[in-house]
Amino acid sequence: MLKAKIFNIMKYSIHDGPGIRTTIFFKGCPLCCPWCHNPEGQRFDQELMYRQDRCIGCGQCIKVCPSKAIVSIEGQLVYLREKCLACGECSRICHAGVRELVAKEMSLKEVMAEIEKDLIFYDESGGGVTFSGGEALGQPDFLLEILKECRRKEIHTAVETAGFVRLDSLQMISPYVDLFLYDLKLMDSRKHQDVTGVPNERIKANLRWLAENHPQVIVRVAIIPGINDDEDNLRQMGEFVSSLKCVTEIHCLPYHKAGVDKYLRLGLEYSLSDIQSPVDERMVQIAKRLEQFGLKVKIGG
Repeated sequence: MLKAKIFNIMKYSIHDGPGIRTTIFFKGCPLCCPWCHNPEGQRFDQELMYRQDRCIGCGQCIKVCPSKAIVSIEGQLVYLREKCLACGECSRICHAGVRELVAKEMSLKEVMAEIEKDLIFYDESGGGVTFSGGEALGQPDFLLEILKECRRKEIHTAVETAGFVRLDSLQMISPYVDLFLYDLKLMDSRKHQDVTGVPNERIKANLRWLAENHPQVIVRVAIIPGINDDEDNLRQMGEFVSSLKCVTEIHCLPYHKAGVDKYLRLGLEYSLSDIQSPVDERMVQIAKRLEQFGLKVKIGG
């Protein structure tokens, strides 16, 4: 049975496409953006989130952990993440919610059941379902089948992608997608690789193909102060997006720190702690600069 690793299903979303939407988050992404507010969606492997402040010290997790990743030191429970197999035994027995597996393997039927719970909201608001991540195209076979099922049931679909995917996967799903939300980060490929871990030639080439072959594509840019809000990057981005055949709209999303606590739960370091969200005046300046290229610009999703 075809299954996907899903790490979140967000109900009543209003920032991931038109109307009221259900957003399905696929686990795994080839990029590693340091500002990512869903770090639990980056790795394709299962992970364990650990909330130490919830621990009541009952010690039941020690008894069931097969890898001895939880030990008691001077009466305190200590989690040895490097030994953890992310098997989920501790999370099943922990009633305080200290330990939680990030993702759940779900079948097509299970995901569709969650989507269909909100049909009335889609109908009344012109909404639908958005497939995001992570990278939704990181699990292309499942994505294709659920898109087909949504098409059969006349549910509006949007796919958010960072574009570092196989072109044949993009071509495969394109006929079943109503709207693409395409993320751009940095225009200079070397800087893009330094920041996200991958170059951007494939990302730009895939967007060019999509702009030639799909009628509904919106480009989205997270504005990260000191990383991609400089004049050179804005100019290159404006020139590139305005050169695309069917793409005339770009959404600028201000950087925020909503997911910082997740890094701690995953045992990761958040490297952008000194960066502040751009003020409203700066976002307006950026929007006006991009409008100079003939683009329709919206601040926010």
